Amino acid sequence: MKQKLLIIGGSGLVGSTLSEYALSDYDIHLTYNKNMPQNTKVKSTAIDLLDDRTKITDLIKSLKPDVVVHTAAHPSVDICELNHKVADTLHVDITQDIVDICNKTDSKLIYLSTDAVFAGLLNKKYTEEDVPHPINYYGKTKLSAEKIILNTSHNVVLRTSVIYGWHHRSRFTNWILGNIKEKKLVDPFSDQYNTPTLVDDLVKSIIEIIRLKISGLYHATGKTCINRYEFALELADKFGYDKNLIKSVTSAQKKQDAPRPISTCLSSSKLEDLINYQFCNIKNGISFIYEKSISK
Repeated sequence: MKQKLLIIGGSGLVGSTLSEYALSDYDIHLTYNKNMPQNTKVKSTAIDLLDDRTKITDLIKSLKPDVVVHTAAHPSVDICELNHKVADTLHVDITQDIVDICNKTDSKLIYLSTDAVFAGLLNKKYTEEDVPHPINYYGKTKLSAEKIILNTSHNVVLRTSVIYGWHHRSRFTNWILGNIKEKKLVDPFSDQYNTPTLVDDLVKSIIEIIRLKISGLYHATGKTCINRYEFALELADKFGYDKNLIKSVTSAQKKQDAPRPISTCLSSSKLEDLINYQFCNIKNGISFIYEKSISK
């Protein structure tokens, strides 16, 4: 009998990609907010987590999944900074609800967290041993959620960053490629560094974590520490677009409501060693999505 897998946020970039990779081996159920999942082979339920918190707990109680993958988070760091109640409810309170019901159904919970739990230091890759110190409210609430998740011994927290792929929900790559393809200027930041993560790598690691019955806290990102401007240049170079349309901007020039760390690059060596898998560097990841783009 196949294991039951519930993906919360199943129409997003991670959730929909995970459902594609896991379809043959798992009995999958997805939740979504407004965007209905495109994979019609998978059962799904519409749930607005902020509108009715009981729907998700009722669904988990009904399904009794073996594994729950919780990918849902607020898409805007700036709105979280301006509206603490929304961030608290979505990231902390609802996560507590999900943990409580998963404990009752004996469901393993895998939670996607963020590199924003760190303050951001240049010339450093953070490991799981480093002490978090978020500088914005989004990071603070995600860190609170991590602690709730890890109170149960068989649960997993995966810190990831700037997830991208050949997918209509890949925000940064679509913004860059869509605009420069149309000969429009883009202005990515040159002073915010992360380790961008190919979504296919992330979901493959999730599947291995389930298969190997791994628990605990892990970093799950690509290998290259890079700023958004450099990332955009790499995209334009591979896809053959005009790099002169990419104009760098700094945090001082383009104000954001929430403070951003300078550099929250992560090391994923601990997870890579455990599951015997290597995440892509930025060139290989972009080559992967380019090959998908020409094969469609």
